[in-house]
Amino acid sequence: MLELARFEGRRKLKGALALAVGLSLLAAMDVWVFPSVTASGVDLEQFVEAYPPALRRMMGIEAFGSIEGFLASQLYVFAWLILLGLYLAYSAASLIADDVERGRMDVTLSLPVTRSRVVAEKYLTLLVPVLVVNAVTPVVVSVGVALVGESISLGRLIAVHALSVPYLLATGGIGLLASVAFDRASVAQRVAMGVTFGLYLAESVLAGTDYRQVGLLAPSRYYDPTAILVRGEYDLAGAAILLGMVAVLVGASALWFGRKDVQ
Repeated sequence: MLELARFEGRRKLKGALALAVGLSLLAAMDVWVFPSVTASGVDLEQFVEAYPPALRRMMGIEAFGSIEGFLASQLYVFAWLILLGLYLAYSAASLIADDVERGRMDVTLSLPVTRSRVVAEKYLTLLVPVLVVNAVTPVVVSVGVALVGESISLGRLIAVHALSVPYLLATGGIGLLASVAFDRASVAQRVAMGVTFGLYLAESVLAGTDYRQVGLLAPSRYYDPTAILVRGEYDLAGAAILLGMVAVLVGASALWFGRKDVQ
């Protein structure tokens, strides 16, 4: 069982470790910069109040003068919600389309496996980068915060990483659906990244307006790093919605691929 997932997962491990190192370096830099920002004498709260409300919502700016608020905005909204979300969508968009484009899918389908199993096991390989980065980075953050003489709630830090897993799997689900819909990996990747970022922008810009319901489809509505780190609010219902979104996206991808004519 899960032979395809194990094989493909091992191939992703090296890239996942490199990704974890890169994000850890970004986290360490943010932690290292924070003391100099607070020592500058600038009233950070007054400074960010000058930002347009839509931009503050988009970047998750709240309690910017605290280590929790600073990391929520500079690391978790920027790196997790945007960069890592786009990376998972981009990576997932090649899971099926790349093999179809390169003619490898015929070989895979010649094995005694169903198409739905191929889709499901390919998708499961996304757990490798998701789990690796969320295991390594919080250790770097907690050690770095202690070294600069600050403190952060370990429970909130663990929660912000644990609750990011459903969010990242949902963005990966968007990429998977694009990977099934398009036979060229480059097209699927562009579509997946465009849809993922477009949904994030729609949720950020339209929140608080008469069109806020558009954001119901955005995975970013159900994962708020600022609420977790600054206010200690854990949206478990949002995590459940994201997992439901994953089930729908993967199920739709499997159903579509099962009926698709692979050239």
